Amino acid sequence: MEPNIGDTLVAVSVFLVPIVGSIALFSFLAVASWSEARRKEREAHYKSETLKKIAESSGEGAQGALELMREQEKNSVKRRLEGMKIGGLVTSAIGIGVMVLLRGLVREEPVYLVGLIPLLIGVALLLYPLLLAPKPQE
Repeated sequence: MEPNIGDTLVAVSVFLVPIVGSIALFSFLAVASWSEARRKEREAHYKSETLKKIAESSGEGAQGALELMREQEKNSVKRRLEGMKIGGLVTSAIGIGVMVLLRGLVREEPVYLVGLIPLLIGVALLLYPLLLAPKPQE
């Protein structure tokens, strides 16, 4: 019995679709990563050029440029610490959810304790900005 052309196409597509999909996904990720890095590089260049021109213009302009740089640094530190707090909350919630789910699925063994791993990571992410991180200077 001769194989049908439709069966051959199905067999080939079973292997071809994941391969093409993987190539497309990783190509997209590479281009997206490159374009994001390029954008950040351009922003940093324009920012440094602007600050340089302001600083060269006059004594008062230089003081304003320094104040702007300090304010931007303070904002970036604040954003980073707030991001760590949110990450800690989300990770802690995931840990609690995993513990509840595993406790409901397997009652004979204490596998629910696996949920302590993300829970404790989340607690550490929460405690660092609250207790240990250097406070931004006012």
